[in-house]
Amino acid sequence: MDKVLLNKPNILITGLPGSGKTTLFRRLVEKLRHLNPVGFYTAEIRKHGKRQGFSLSSLDGRTGILAHVDFRTGYQVGKYGVDVAGFEAFIELLPVLAPETGLVMIDEIGKMECLSDDFTKIISDILNSEKPLIATIAPKGGGLIAGLKKRSHVQLFKLTRENQDDLLEKICSVLSVLGSC
Repeated sequence: MDKVLLNKPNILITGLPGSGKTTLFRRLVEKLRHLNPVGFYTAEIRKHGKRQGFSLSSLDGRTGILAHVDFRTGYQVGKYGVDVAGFEAFIELLPVLAPETGLVMIDEIGKMECLSDDFTKIISDILNSEKPLIATIAPKGGGLIAGLKKRSHVQLFKLTRENQDDLLEKICSVLSVLGSC
């Protein structure tokens, strides 16, 4: 049974690919540095204008590769091989529940990330802790993705290209309980 903590914000941001989820996420990271956020963001790996995969960057500067067209790992999402073992080694070093962590920020909760049992456990542990969460989440998906969107103690925001600035302000308003933004 989930321990529900209503006094902390848990924010999920969804939107179609290209709507600016990662851009908004990175703007929030900068605005919230004073809360000692811990987490990661993803970025496309491009070669000759074509997407080849996805990189990982932790908020403390570590990098890794989540998926690539050249990976043959046994885990596939579309044309991308997903390095689940490498991803788990990457997230294992994130001190998400450390006392000094004031906020957990994850870009993104998507199909590739959900291939990792360790990742799904970390998300559950965060939501069942006192740590607030801001995460981007895939617009479609079952399992963890669908379940998170239905949880009573999360607020889901839908991002479009047109509402990026408004959404930043709305999210900051929700975070006012943390004395932030």
